[in-house]
Amino acid sequence: MPKKTAIKTPKKTLRGKIALVAGATRGAGRGIAIALGEAGATVYCTGRSSRRHILGKPPIPGRPETIEETAELVTAAGGHGIAVRTDHTEPAEVRKLVARIKRQHKHLDILVNDVWGGDALTEFGKPFWKVNLDNGLRMLQQAIHSHIITSHYAVPLMLGRRGAIIFEITDGDAFYYRGNIFYDLVTISVIRLAFAMARELRKRNIISVALTPGFLRSEAVLDHFGVSEANWKDAGKNKKENSDQNSKDQNDSPHDFMVSESPRFVGRAAVALAADPHVKKKTGRVFSSWALAREYGFTDLDGTQPHWGNHAKKKYGKYKICDEQFYSYWVPGLVELIFPDWF
Repeated sequence: MPKKTAIKTPKKTLRGKIALVAGATRGAGRGIAIALGEAGATVYCTGRSSRRHILGKPPIPGRPETIEETAELVTAAGGHGIAVRTDHTEPAEVRKLVARIKRQHKHLDILVNDVWGGDALTEFGKPFWKVNLDNGLRMLQQAIHSHIITSHYAVPLMLGRRGAIIFEITDGDAFYYRGNIFYDLVTISVIRLAFAMARELRKRNIISVALTPGFLRSEAVLDHFGVSEANWKDAGKNKKENSDQNSKDQNDSPHDFMVSESPRFVGRAAVALAADPHVKKKTGRVFSSWALAREYGFTDLDGTQPHWGNHAKKKYGKYKICDEQFYSYWVPGLVELIFPDWF
């Protein structure tokens, strides 16, 4: 079960910082945006889900969350939220967004690439020759291409900023297969993207890391269990108390859900890294919310420190994470040895 500690009031460690959370509408993106607001940052909250829907149709059918709502929550938490409707798969829209940030604030300190939108497109448990190809290719565009496009335009605003940091939000801190070929490519690719950007940015003092939540208590997951953030623990009673059975195509065991975390938890992980003056030693790697909570001492909304990694290993078996030995295979690379002055 999650470790219980005293609830601490977040400090304004990021006051004066300018952040862009791409994909801030819901889930981890919203949690990170609000946590950055808790820490005093000004946060541009972007995505396609806006109160001003084009033709009145929401980009994610059935989901009510909007970037405007996220921006308001950021401001209520103590920061300054700014909502800007942006399709991050469209270079022209991202270029316009970054031009606005430059015009209004001159620079950018924190970039969070969390654009996803692939839940409804993922067919877990189906072999790649049977899945919907169009949906799979769309996932790659939404969750990989969008991150590259956003970093391409945003990073020039971060050059010269002391403590500037890029977050690539993924699922899992290991290189295991993830149950669907396109989902696997997305989650692994952004881990590699964080590493590749770190190699190119290492002499420019911009940090690039990948970050994963555990069992995320997102809005959609709460709806799936028929609970809210206020009474989420009732899920253990709604489907046979302490049941440890998953559905055929997804990890939704009520027993596992009892070790879930709110989106704010991974948000506070991002804040801890962004505020760490020694974070440079972590650049290029992937980190989990549960491990960072033990390192930095932050808690979830209820004062707990849920540890999805320990729970998963105890219940399902041990697996290897991306540790020192893993990254030793990545650096140095042959090309860097041949051309050490490229970056």
